[in-house]
Amino acid sequence: MAHAFEIYKDKAGEYRVRFKYNSEVMFSTEGYASKASAQNAIDSIKKNGPAAPVEDNS
Repeated sequence: MAHAFEIYKDKAGEYRVRFKYNSEVMFSTEGYASKASAQNAIDSIKKNGPAAPVEDNS
């Protein structure tokens, strides 16, 4: 699969989510205290992302 969400633990022991496309990290999240919170972030992105507006602040 060319794209995937990845949950990992950072050096501070917090769970983070990163989204990869063709092995390149496209974005990552803040740290979460629990793995369940990281999974909730993924679920929220999947649910709300498709309809999210694009803000061009250039």
